Amino acid sequence: MYKREGDALRLLLVHPGGPFWAKKDDGAWSIPKGEYEAGEDPLAAAKREFAEELGSAPHGECHALGEVRQRGGKIVTAFALEGDLDVTTIKPGLFEMEWPPQSGRMQSFPEIDRAAWFSPDEARVKMLDSQREFIDRLLAGMLKN
Repeated sequence: MYKREGDALRLLLVHPGGPFWAKKDDGAWSIPKGEYEAGEDPLAAAKREFAEELGSAPHGECHALGEVRQRGGKIVTAFALEGDLDVTTIKPGLFEMEWPPQSGRMQSFPEIDRAAWFSPDEARVKMLDSQREFIDRLLAGMLKN
């Protein structure tokens, strides 16, 4: 999601929840995302995951930004949507994992622990390096319009 504030562009990023990411900041943020099954429509999955992570369904016209491959081989398909979201009202979904490792105890953690709006330059510092290409694609697409 992106929004315009006067002449400035702001990009929505989320910080992953859970103990692994708790002390990581620069290079740890992401676009709202999740996994989708083979045969599932990527746009429908993106809207579902956005709603699950942020507790708010996205509305408006989405524009494809293509795919990137993250470390480990995971493919991320992204879409751009102009909109606004009050990040103080997010209601993230939960995931469960064994924590501490090898303890046999399952604990629940929020999928994301916070969301924030950043300028494109700030977003490049905050987000996973493999997703930075999406900023370039968004800006290139905006220049065409």
